[in-house]
Amino acid sequence: MHDDSKVTNQNTIWHEALITRAEREALNGHRGGILWFTGLSGSGKSTLAHAVEEHLHRQGVRTLVLDGDNIRQGLCKDLGFSDADRTENIRRIGEVSKLMMDAGVLVLTAFISPFRKDRDIVRQLVAAGDFIEIHCDAPLSVCEERDPKGLYVKARAGEIPEFTGISSPYEAPEHAEIVLHTDSHSVPECVEQVVDYLSAHGRVHMN
Repeated sequence: MHDDSKVTNQNTIWHEALITRAEREALNGHRGGILWFTGLSGSGKSTLAHAVEEHLHRQGVRTLVLDGDNIRQGLCKDLGFSDADRTENIRRIGEVSKLMMDAGVLVLTAFISPFRKDRDIVRQLVAAGDFIEIHCDAPLSVCEERDPKGLYVKARAGEIPEFTGISSPYEAPEHAEIVLHTDSHSVPECVEQVVDYLSAHGRVHMN
C-alpha cells in the first residue's frame, strides 16, 4: 500500500513563528511546560490535574488540562487499546502538548500512559525541564477499592481486555520529577507538592 504520509512529510517545511515562545511567556508572566500525570486508573490523575489547574488559574497562570477520556472522544477516537494504539495515543498527546507549551501554556495531562518508552518519547520532544513527570502512586488494591468508573470489576470479569494493571502492564516511572502518594496524602496536600515544585523550579511565581 502506498504511504502518502511519507511523501507529505518530505514535502513540508516547518515555519518558525514571528513571535517566540519566550515572548509569549513574558506576556503570560510565567513559563510554559508539560505536567504529565501518570498512574493506574483510580490513582487520582484527573482529580489532581484539575485541582492543580484550578489553583494555578486562580493565580493567573494560563493552563489547560488534557484528560485521557476526553481526548479519546475526539482527537484519538479512532484508536483502541492495543499496545500500538496506546503508543500512538500518547504520541499525539505529546505533540499537542508541545504545541501548547510553545504558546506559553502550562499543559496538564492526565493519562495512564502505561509504558515508559512512550512517556520518554514525549520527554524527548522538548527541552530538559519542560517535561515534568508526575507519578500518582497508589497501590493496585487501593485503586480497585476506589474503582470510580467500575472498570476494575469489569476487567476482573473479563469484560474489558487489555486493562492496565489487570491484563496489561503498567510500568511505573523510575525517575519521576514528582511522586504523589495518593493513597496516603489528601488532594490539597498533593496540589501543594506540585505547586511547590513549580515555584521552586521557576515555572510559576505564586502570590
